[in-house]
Amino acid sequence: MPEPRYNPWLHRFAVLTALATLALLGIGGLVTSNGVGMAVPDWPNTYGYNMFLFPPSKWVGGIFYEHSHRLVASGVGLLTTLLAVWLWFAEPRRWLRWLGVIAFFAVVLQGVLGGLRVVLFKDQIGIFHAALAQLFFALTCALALFTSRWWLNRRSLTSRNATEAAERAGLDMGAPLGRLFLATTILIFLQLILGATMRHEHAGLAIPDFPLAYGKLWPAMDAESVAAYNARRLEVTTANPITAAQIVLQMAHRLMAVVILVCAGALAWRASRSWRSTAFPLRQFSLFWLGLILLQAGLGAWTIWSQKAADVATAHVLVGALSLVTGVFGCIICFGHPAGNANATVASSPEVARQKACLAAIVNV
Repeated sequence: MPEPRYNPWLHRFAVLTALATLALLGIGGLVTSNGVGMAVPDWPNTYGYNMFLFPPSKWVGGIFYEHSHRLVASGVGLLTTLLAVWLWFAEPRRWLRWLGVIAFFAVVLQGVLGGLRVVLFKDQIGIFHAALAQLFFALTCALALFTSRWWLNRRSLTSRNATEAAERAGLDMGAPLGRLFLATTILIFLQLILGATMRHEHAGLAIPDFPLAYGKLWPAMDAESVAAYNARRLEVTTANPITAAQIVLQMAHRLMAVVILVCAGALAWRASRSWRSTAFPLRQFSLFWLGLILLQAGLGAWTIWSQKAADVATAHVLVGALSLVTGVFGCIICFGHPAGNANATVASSPEVARQKACLAAIVNV
């Protein structure tokens, strides 16, 4: 296989696709936050018009958000298709070519799910649609990373530098840090699914106060209490009634946020104490991730305090997506770092083994 070379225009196109996907997530968030997912009741047409010929004069109210969402989604689909074709014919790395193919089929499936959500009028399909959107965004960002100059140059380390990086990886980072990155990233994705379920099951304000829940650490959920909550909701905000299951869903979302915050804090603390590599600064990366998650928690609280204002709720969705991608990048750095390969290569060397033993003895002393 020929050695891959940096293609600046391919990388820029991959970055453009990822940015367009982020914009699509934002518009989709506005559609859901404003409750206008069914503002256009037909698909793939728009009120009987070809989607691309729908008169701008009719883009009013919720139709503007939903129709814009469809047009941007079509643009992302076109960009993804072009990117997959470009990768297939210009990229020597076979695994990366197939990632492009997977991205193409993912965007097709995403479009079909969005259409079925309208045609079948099923909120549950919207949950899968939202979850796949997060995974697709992470995939487009990974394609941008894999086509970058940094990713290609990371393997150009000299044998000596690779060995030194392997030593640091073995003694400083170790498997626990990588596993913590992976576990936290999985938790964030599960949290995004919980959030999507809340949004599409209309349980986003099942608990209207924060940090307490109906004035308690854990709200009462017996039938009488839920009836009292609903009476209050109808009196104050004319909101739809809620169920005990929706309250549990909201509490699970809050508790998961605490767990993620603790994991991100532990990871940042461990990385700041143990990682000293200047070529791959996971310390700064983990601190940035912790900052994103803190911002996400703040936006979650603000969403409740603002009575689920559309712009705040959408910002909450976008920062959640960026938090997931940051975790994915951290996992890629941990598990795909050349130091890990070098470590596996040199581990059998008696000289390296002797140096490790000596260094470990010094550390123990």
